[in-house]
Amino acid sequence: MRVTQGLRRSSFLFSDRTATICDDRRTTWSQLANRVARLAGGLKELGAKPGDRIGILAANSDYYIEAYYAILWAGCVAVPFNTRWAPAEITYAFEDSQPAILIFDQSFRKTAEEFAGRAKIVCMETSDPELSFQSLIASSSPIQDSSGSGHDLAGIFYTGGTTGRAKGVMLSHANLTVNFLGLQSVAPYDAETVFLHTPPMFHLADASCLFGLTTLGATHVVLPGFEPASTTAAIQEHKVTALVLVPTMIGMLCEYVRQNPADLSGIRRLTYGASSISETVLEEAMTLFTNAEFCQGYGQTELSPIVTTLTHSNHTPERLTSAGQPIPGVDIRIIDATLNDVAPGEVGEVAVRGPGVMLGYWNLPDVTQETIVDGWLRTGDAGRLDDNGFLYLVDRVKDMIVSGGENIYSVEVENAILQHPDVLKCAVIGIPSAKWGEEVHAVVYHREGASVTPDDLLAHCAPLIAKYKQPKSFDLRSTPLPLSGVGKILKTALREPYWKNAQRRIS
Repeated sequence: MRVTQGLRRSSFLFSDRTATICDDRRTTWSQLANRVARLAGGLKELGAKPGDRIGILAANSDYYIEAYYAILWAGCVAVPFNTRWAPAEITYAFEDSQPAILIFDQSFRKTAEEFAGRAKIVCMETSDPELSFQSLIASSSPIQDSSGSGHDLAGIFYTGGTTGRAKGVMLSHANLTVNFLGLQSVAPYDAETVFLHTPPMFHLADASCLFGLTTLGATHVVLPGFEPASTTAAIQEHKVTALVLVPTMIGMLCEYVRQNPADLSGIRRLTYGASSISETVLEEAMTLFTNAEFCQGYGQTELSPIVTTLTHSNHTPERLTSAGQPIPGVDIRIIDATLNDVAPGEVGEVAVRGPGVMLGYWNLPDVTQETIVDGWLRTGDAGRLDDNGFLYLVDRVKDMIVSGGENIYSVEVENAILQHPDVLKCAVIGIPSAKWGEEVHAVVYHREGASVTPDDLLAHCAPLIAKYKQPKSFDLRSTPLPLSGVGKILKTALREPYWKNAQRRIS
């Protein structure tokens, strides 16, 4: 099991097929493999040794793909850094992983140069021969694939750090290859797929698609990031057939196309995940992507990343709130605080076992031991399983609100609010209450020009959720909520003003 085998396979079977499209550049599979082998040789000439960490700090591009594969081809470990981190967070991850080489793009030149004394730095675009990614490819001879395999470490993927210090998730070649094959067996892509990369490549939600679809010989269309207008244009121009979006992105795309009509019927597969999606947004998306099969994926970086999938055939009214069934090879348990199984149908913490379970957290053996118990990874997510093995996520365990002794799951409240036609996105958090300990507070992003009021929302929620679960207060906004690099709402930032002076904090 080698991640690089997928590149070697596609360059052998589909040598003249287009592998990557980015800006005005097109590369075939044979050209891509050659550039990767030369870049890997160049990294070795810079002193890279097997097992060395090599960092990447850059926006999405075809060069990012080349960097990923060249690092692995040279027998090294890829460490992609979050491009939305503050300088202090980048410094922390750098000092934690201690890369021998840092590959960066021009937008991060200043940051990268601060590390020049501690790592060799290589810029993707510059013509400077002392720094140039391109000159390494031009001047180096291709080398044979020296990649690790099986349980050898392939990458360290830092978690978002939205609730404290980011942790480096160690994933092996087997983690990354077997997980995709499990998903492919129940929700397959075909070799003719033209896949659009808009989520950040530093995140495994996109990187897993990159590694998996490379194995199939699919074509990668790359944008530097998600933006509705450029995404719509790329889908039409390059005849994109598949993409992965988080619900926030889907809502933004639907809103854009409503105002700027476009034909997106060429999409055959739309995968979504990372957070809950409202029934309203999903219905809009199904109308927009008229020929698409919809697939929901649930998982975590620690699980390589997919755990369950809700396939297109299961997108029925009674299943839409489900995260789907486990992919082949994955076992799920629902456990209580003592790590014992709860009764069937009851809510508890989701625990997962399978070939995607991470090797552990980099430099954090104690945290690893707390997270992986007897081979089962504790996800920190609260959920339940029905009699047919469908998983229903209720909340993050840490996001449960305890108000007046009652457990209130924020996702349940959010799902109710999101059914209002004027609501685009919302986040429900617990805030301090002298009477109840915590009370439910909803931050709501509504459609531009909408006149929705707190009373409107309470009347809307009344038939959907119990009175004690309904928000006691609202923050109504006409601007988007703060998001992480992968489009998740940053609840930590929303909580901070309420809890900064409180004796007890919610992390």
